[in-house]
Amino acid sequence: MRIVIAGGHGQIALRLERLLAARGEEVAGIIRNAGQSDDLRAAGAEPLVLDLESASVEEVAALLRGADAAVFAAGAGPNSGTTRKDTVDRGSAVLFADAAVLAGVRRHVVVSSMGADPAHRGDGVFDVYLRAKGEADAHVRGLDALDWTILRPGSLTNDAGTGLVRLEAHTGLGSIPRDDVAAVLAELVETPATAGLTLELIGGSAPVSVAVKSVAGN
Repeated sequence: MRIVIAGGHGQIALRLERLLAARGEEVAGIIRNAGQSDDLRAAGAEPLVLDLESASVEEVAALLRGADAAVFAAGAGPNSGTTRKDTVDRGSAVLFADAAVLAGVRRHVVVSSMGADPAHRGDGVFDVYLRAKGEADAHVRGLDALDWTILRPGSLTNDAGTGLVRLEAHTGLGSIPRDDVAAVLAELVETPATAGLTLELIGGSAPVSVAVKSVAGN
């Protein structure tokens, strides 16, 4: 299985790349900085250098062709302003999804955010972020050519993963280690029965594989 990850040098993406590579999957990560290539190779992923903020849909589709799944894990980052919340968290997510359609890659997993909502109000940076994420999620949901799953983690931590999560349509507020987010993503990519679901994720009591199978069966 070939899986292409947008935002390949992100904290969650690098963890996901290591997990998928360890399973024997063929993994590639899209990065805009060629200097990050060695980090991806160390994680077991092929680096693909392209700036999603300036790329065309055709350029992105060229990197996706032949893939079995695509994962959007890019983000403008906590220190970015409102402009990049729009260009990355909304614009790049929309571009990546449209490119997946053009490339014929049906399986599409999005790392979103708890609280993402296109109708979210407020002018603060985080307000703009939640609105941008919500608009991107709405765009993905409207693409019938994709078997999409949207994952909305709670507050992210760098604590060691426990392998125990709560994964539901609505979990309520909570935190989740990035290790466990990556583990859930690895399961979701390979569980097409979760297509069409928007899921919230926080720490919980269910092993990752059990949690994913549970939502896939609903």
